[in-house]
Amino acid sequence: MSPVETFVVVGGGLAAGKAAEALREHGHRGPLVVIGDEQERPYIRPPLSKGYLLGKEERDSIFVHAQEWYGENEVDLVLGTRARAVDARAGEVELEGGRRVAYDKLLLATGSSPRRLTVPGADLDNVLYLRRVGDSERLKAAFTEGARIVVIGDGWIGLETAAAARTAGAHVTVLGHGPLPLVKVLGREAAEVFARLHRDHGVVLRPGAEVERLTGTDGRVEEVVLADGTRLPADAVVVGVGITPNVRLAQEAGLEVSNGIVTDAHLRTSAPDIYAAGDVANAYHPVLERHLRVEHWANALHQPDTAARSMLGDDAVYDRLPYFYTDQYDLGMEYTGYTQPGDYDRVVFRGSTAEREFIAFWMSGSRVVAGMNVNVWDVVDPIRSLILSRAEVDDTRLADPDVPLDALLP
Repeated sequence: MSPVETFVVVGGGLAAGKAAEALREHGHRGPLVVIGDEQERPYIRPPLSKGYLLGKEERDSIFVHAQEWYGENEVDLVLGTRARAVDARAGEVELEGGRRVAYDKLLLATGSSPRRLTVPGADLDNVLYLRRVGDSERLKAAFTEGARIVVIGDGWIGLETAAAARTAGAHVTVLGHGPLPLVKVLGREAAEVFARLHRDHGVVLRPGAEVERLTGTDGRVEEVVLADGTRLPADAVVVGVGITPNVRLAQEAGLEVSNGIVTDAHLRTSAPDIYAAGDVANAYHPVLERHLRVEHWANALHQPDTAARSMLGDDAVYDRLPYFYTDQYDLGMEYTGYTQPGDYDRVVFRGSTAEREFIAFWMSGSRVVAGMNVNVWDVVDPIRSLILSRAEVDDTRLADPDVPLDALLP
C-alpha cells in the first residue's frame, strides 16, 4: 500500500472521530479527510440524552477530540457539508456544490436519523426530536419547572428524556404502544422495573396509546389527541419512536443494503475499498453468528478501530459483544450481550428488583446469552465471560448473590 493513499471518512459522530484517530495510530500517513454535514466537529451522542441534557456536563465534554487535535494530526475536517453521492467506480465522494473528493479507501460512518412522526400536526413548533447537539439544547430549554411534556415512545430515548424532564420539574406523560416500556427489549419482568421507576418519580405512563393528531395555534403545539379521544395538553412534545440508518449514499452507490449497510466481520462492504462502522453498519458478528446492527455508543466507539485496521490491510475482525448503558434518576444500568424475543426462554434475577439493585440474566437453555446489571457495579467483565464461555449454569447458583460470578465459569 502506498503511504500517500487518501482515506476519506463520511460522518460527524463518534465513529468518524474515532476512525480518524485509529487510522493515524495504526500508521496511515497519507491524506485523511473527514466529511460531516454538521458545523460541529465529531461529537459523542449519549450525553445529549444524559449528562449534557441534565446540565451535568459542559458542552466541550461532548467532543471526541479538541479542535487542535485535527490540525496536529493533519486531519482535513470538511464540516457543514453534505456528501451528495459516492462514485464507487471512480473512487470519489461528491459533495454539495459539486466538489469531488477522491479516495483510495472510504469509511461510511453516516449514522442514523430519528423516525419522524407522520400524524397531522407533526410539523408544529416544539415537536422535538433528539439526535444532534442542537436538539438536546432545544429539549433542555423546553424542560422547565411546571412545563407539560408529552413523550411519544417508551424506548431508551423516550425514557431518558422523560427522566430529564421530570428532574427539571416538568409534568411528564409517556405514550407507549405496548403494555410496558421496553417490554420488547427486556421482557415483562425487567420492563416492570423501569415502569415502576418512572411512576415512582411522577411520570404518567399511558400504554397502548395511539396518537391521532397534534393540535395547536400560531404554529405551536398545544395538545396531543389520542385515538380514544383523550386530549393531553402539551407545551412540548418529544418524539422517540426509533431511528433509521442513513443508507442513501450506500444504496445509490450500489452497495448491499439491508437494515443498514451490510458488511462482513472486517467491516468491509460489498464494494471494494468501502467500509462501514457505527449505527449504519449491519455487520456480521463471528461470535453471535449473525448480522447485527447495533444502535449504541459502544459500537461507535470500538468498531472504528477494526475498520481502520481493515482499511490498512490488517486481518481485523469486530467480535466485541454488544454493550449499552442508561442513567435515569437514581438508576444506573449496563447491558451486555444480545438477545431478542425467541432467543431466550426465561430471565433469572440475582438481587432485588423492588430495590432496583440486581443483575438479570437472559437464558437460552442453561446458557447465559445476555446480562443486565442495575445499580450493581464492576460485573460487566464476568457477565461477558459467562456469555462467551457458553458454560452451562444452574439457575439456583446464578441467582445466589453469595456465589461469585467468576465461580460459575468453567
